[in-house]
Amino acid sequence: MMKRIHKTLVSTLLAAGIGTGALAVQAQPSPGGQAAGHHERSPEKMRERMEKRQAELRAKLALNANQEIAWNAYVARMRPGDMPQRPDRAEMEKLSVPDRMEKRLAFMKQAEQRMTERLAATREFYAVLSPDQQKIFNEEFKFHGRSRHHGPDGHHGGAR
Repeated sequence: MMKRIHKTLVSTLLAAGIGTGALAVQAQPSPGGQAAGHHERSPEKMRERMEKRQAELRAKLALNANQEIAWNAYVARMRPGDMPQRPDRAEMEKLSVPDRMEKRLAFMKQAEQRMTERLAATREFYAVLSPDQQKIFNEEFKFHGRSRHHGPDGHHGGAR
């Protein structure tokens, strides 16, 4: 049950982050130097991709002067800098099962709080958009049933 809740929350966070380009998900590196099935990502590269995606969306939305103010507030609130840090794998392995579960639950609560804040920021910005702009926004953040980090069956790295 806890695993399912965790997967659901993580999937939701990833889906929202993919849409905004602002959710910084960092995979734990494997001994070989790269995360299993993922390319290692530097914060600079992620920031560049996020800024590029934001610029493209801003251009597509063709915002007016009042909307620009709302856009700037939205972008500032969507910054990834204050995302909760994932617990260290080596540290987690040293803990008892109940202590590990407690750490995971604390991480999930932090992630849920951040998602609640992002939802509020998105609702506020979305409300200032015209119906046509909302259509563009909706298309840009369309969720296709799985995140880019999951294979067709919904698991990391494809079929299991």
